[in-house]
Amino acid sequence: MLPGGTLQDRVAVITGGGTGLGFKMAEVFGLLGAKLVLASRSRDHLEPAVARLAALGIDAMAQATDVTDAHQVRALARATVERYGRADILVNNAAGNFIRPAEALPEAAFKKVIDIVLNGSFYASRSFGKLMLERRTGVILNILATYAWTGGPGTIHSACAKAGVLAMTRTLAVEWARRGVRVVGLAPGPLATEGASARLWPSAELEDRVRGDIPLGRFATLQEVADAAAWLVSDHAAYVTGEVLTMDGGGWLGRGVLGHGGEAEIPVVKRRRDRQGSGEDG
Repeated sequence: MLPGGTLQDRVAVITGGGTGLGFKMAEVFGLLGAKLVLASRSRDHLEPAVARLAALGIDAMAQATDVTDAHQVRALARATVERYGRADILVNNAAGNFIRPAEALPEAAFKKVIDIVLNGSFYASRSFGKLMLERRTGVILNILATYAWTGGPGTIHSACAKAGVLAMTRTLAVEWARRGVRVVGLAPGPLATEGASARLWPSAELEDRVRGDIPLGRFATLQEVADAAAWLVSDHAAYVTGEVLTMDGGGWLGRGVLGHGGEAEIPVVKRRRDRQGSGEDG
């Protein structure tokens, strides 16, 4: 973890902040000195989250917000300013995902995920970006996924949405860099959470297959990803913008002829010399 006080008195807004990775980032940011604004569609998630943070001595508020509604996102920005006077950090973490083949995915479900992930990230980036541009300082962190650039069979809705957010990250980074605002991304691999397990690999067999595709042989922990997020939004990463930090244990790499495999699975083959003895030793 970064040194205590790294985010001292920074005001951080986290969408999808009541549970899972969103809450863990809130906890880590808060322990580093930040004041928190947690946004989620469900107030049932938010109130317990704020209470848990308060028990740790962290200053936090909750604001029920549907990020697919631009009016509610603007209300979130106003509420943040009313409470804390500014916003220093925005984390676009609200998302929706599940496994479904493209041909079986209802149009309404595709649209809903696009609305949450892509449109919601834009609404929040625009609303809070304006506040940051006025003060000529701020950081926006977008939570992405590696299938934004590799493709993701079974997750066409989320892959398309995250690819849009990836393009938005790089575009806004260039537009706003000279005006004091950094825009960065973080792409975690599979996370060890109950929610992910239920939606994305509901059987033990499928979970083993997913884990087996990760060269490091395990899922990321929420703590690891939240610590990386804290670094990205801190002054320690002040010269980083438009970049995406991938944290997937090497999962998207090494997809050659032999796939990921492991050291024991890659055969050592020596090439035979030709009859004149001019061949190579392999």
